[in-house]
Amino acid sequence: MMLVPEDLETPAVVVDAEQAERNLARMAAASSHAGVALRPHAKTHKCLPIARRQLFHGAVGLTVATLAEAELFASDGCPSVFIAYPLWAGSSDRGTRLRALRQRTGLRVGVDSLAAAVRLADAVPGLTVLIEVDSGQHRSGVLPDEAGELAASCLELGLNVAGAFTHPGHAYVSAADVPRAAEDERAALAEAGAALAEYLDGPPELSGGSSPTASSGASGVPGASGAPGAPGLAAPLTEVRPGTYVFGDRQQMQLSGLDVDDVALVVAARVVSVPRPDEAVLDAGSKALSSDRPAWLAGHGLILEAPKATIAPLSEEHAVVRGLTTALCVGDLVRVIPNHVCTVVNLTSELIVVSDGKVADRWPVSARR
Repeated sequence: MMLVPEDLETPAVVVDAEQAERNLARMAAASSHAGVALRPHAKTHKCLPIARRQLFHGAVGLTVATLAEAELFASDGCPSVFIAYPLWAGSSDRGTRLRALRQRTGLRVGVDSLAAAVRLADAVPGLTVLIEVDSGQHRSGVLPDEAGELAASCLELGLNVAGAFTHPGHAYVSAADVPRAAEDERAALAEAGAALAEYLDGPPELSGGSSPTASSGASGVPGASGAPGAPGLAAPLTEVRPGTYVFGDRQQMQLSGLDVDDVALVVAARVVSVPRPDEAVLDAGSKALSSDRPAWLAGHGLILEAPKATIAPLSEEHAVVRGLTTALCVGDLVRVIPNHVCTVVNLTSELIVVSDGKVADRWPVSARR
């Protein structure tokens, strides 16, 4: 696991450059072997230097969650950006921005309703869209067998329908749910592809997205069970959109089988109080670690120097550590693997990049909200 300089100002979000590079290369190789395009979700890192490395490793483009993220990465020369979100293009300003964005990159947008499609068609005639289908998370998306009907409406409006996409977010319920969610993802996209076939001139693009389900179907990814070219990933998916794989986090250690040495990001924190021998207080509260915690994880992060301890409770500037088996002292520096890396990155303005225990660079988190 990465070495962190002792004199860091804390709390700090620290990235091991070499490990992040290994993670990027591993997913790129696994996707290539499986015969699917890789379009990483940039909401995890929101960072231009990492986006450039993903494209260097062969990504066909990037996935984003917001128009602002799309504008940032397009301005840096990203050749294709997919806003994987049911974007509402109602305001004239948003329409202007979308039209300008399509001039700079190969823009595609998710859609799951006729109302949103009408607005998109008015704002950007001929825009490329993908139909979002619900593969089991029950958040957004139409039922797979309804994809054809919505696609027909989009085509009548003058939109270009490229295919369908889904997010199998129910993979995050527990590690035991990942294989089922991966199968749900493939089944939903297969059904949607069949529904789209009668309306499109060629084979539809079928895009799936999550780090756990991508890992479930491709070798070369920690925790993967398939072989290169495994049918689980290659059929029927034509594209995958993993995000957290670049850094890893405590959730992915459970869901994707990551080893602690595969994790490329920690929150460096300092012990500021020791109220009792088996307790300590860190200077990294919810504003550094985020309060995101799935029900199946205890506490708000894994302390590498005290892996059996629990971070709870958490307040804005304080993290109370309980259950210490080895005492920590005021002033000690600790490394915390966060539960959910995406929310942690969104809370910081920069990533401290380390190499061999020394600060090598500082990467702005340019797309944070």
